[in-house]
Parts: sequence; structure tokens; C-alpha cells
Amino acid sequence: MRLAGARALVTGASSGIGAATALELSARGARLVLSGRDEEALAGVAARTGGEALPADLSPGAPEGTPDGVADLAARAGPVDLLVACAGEGWSGPFTRMPCGTADRLVAVNLTAHVRLTRLLLPGMAERGRGHLVYVASIAGVVGVREEAVYAATKAGLLAFAESLRYELPPVKGNGIGVTTVVPGVVDTAFFARRGRPYTRRRPAPVPPERVARAIAVAVERGRAEVFVPAWLRLPARLHGAAPSAFRILARRFGRP
Repeated sequence: MRLAGARALVTGASSGIGAATALELSARGARLVLSGRDEEALAGVAARTGGEALPADLSPGAPEGTPDGVADLAARAGPVDLLVACAGEGWSGPFTRMPCGTADRLVAVNLTAHVRLTRLLLPGMAERGRGHLVYVASIAGVVGVREEAVYAATKAGLLAFAESLRYELPPVKGNGIGVTTVVPGVVDTAFFARRGRPYTRRRPAPVPPERVARAIAVAVERGRAEVFVPAWLRLPARLHGAAPSAFRILARRFGRP
């Protein structure tokens, strides 16, 4: 897809990978619609990119009488050529200690909201005969991560959802609808502090969100189906798929904080 002039909706655009992606797409000439919960931060990103800020909470449990966050966002965004699904939440700790309701919230924000948003936006793309869908997942969704069981499950669901959509949509040959999954590793954002446990390991070193944003833009322009950031993450992902037992042995030995 040619990004110059394309209308792009970025969720989770108020910070982290979403904000960096908004800046990258703007630099390449895209017209932006930006969604996020932090209205002040979102307004700042919109001012820097010339985008339209649409504050939205994609989680369940909105106050009575409040419009459904996902449906309202789709209606306000209107027709878009590109969806970049960045919004997400995390929680770290033993699964048996996870507070009541946290699992439902993670599933709703990380997975269900973007499934529903795609359902609302995809028919318009199909009617126009062009579009691109980008889902920002995580290496956790490929190999699993200790004490992040629900988060990993939501990202695995996002990857499976995207892979299944590829079979339904016609291949992109000049026109059509592309689907890209982005699999980052550790990214230098506020995600880890917000999940309740800062990242303290020396390796792997966090990559800047701008690196992920550039990978997203290039993947859309070149029609790539899958991108790992950093690229070496493809190796443990492939090892997990080819030799899961061996991978688990290594993960138990080297995967502890």
C-alpha cells in the first residue's frame, strides 16, 4: 500500500508503539485518525502529526449510557484504508494471583476489541477493493511467557485471527486487502511499568518503539505478512514450532527473571 494519502486508524496511539507509529506514518504522508484513552497525550500526538484525535476506551464495563467504545470509534473514524491495532494491556504475576476481572479486561482490550473493530471496518475495505490490516502482537503470543499467561494468550489469538483472515481475503496484486502481523520482543515503553512489573533483565535489551514503527510502515508498503522486531526473534519462534520440547527445556533454564 502506498502510505502517502492513505487514511490510517491507529489504536493505542497515545503512547508507546502506537504513538511512534503515528509519527512514522505521518512522515510518510498518511492521513491519521488516532485513538487512545489518555486524551491529553493523544492530543499531543495529534498535534505533532496533524492527525484527528478520537479518544476511546476499548475495554468493557463502560458506564451505563456511554456509547459502545468500539462501535463508536468505527463510526467516528469512517472509511479507512489502514488499521494499525496497537492498543493493549498487560499484567504480570502468577496466574493464580491474578485479580478477578483482569483476565476479562485483557482479552477484551487486546483481542476482542480489535476483532470487533476489524468486523466493522473490513466490509468498507472490501467494497472499495483495497486496504491493509496490521496487528501488533508479541513474541509472548508465539512462544508463551512465564507469569504472563493471559497476555500471551490474547496475542496468540490475535496472530491466529490474522492468519485465518489471510485465507479469506484475496491475495494483494495491485489491489486487495493485506494483513500484517508484527511480533515485537522487549520494547522500551511504559508497558512494563503499567503491567505491574518493570523490565529488569540485561538481555535481551529493549528496542526503541520507533524501530517497531518503521518495521510496520515498511511492512505495509511492501506487503509483508509477518515481521519480527528485532529480526533474530524469528529464530526462537521457529525453534518453538519445530522442536517445542527442546525449546521448553531452554526456556525453563534461561527464561527466569
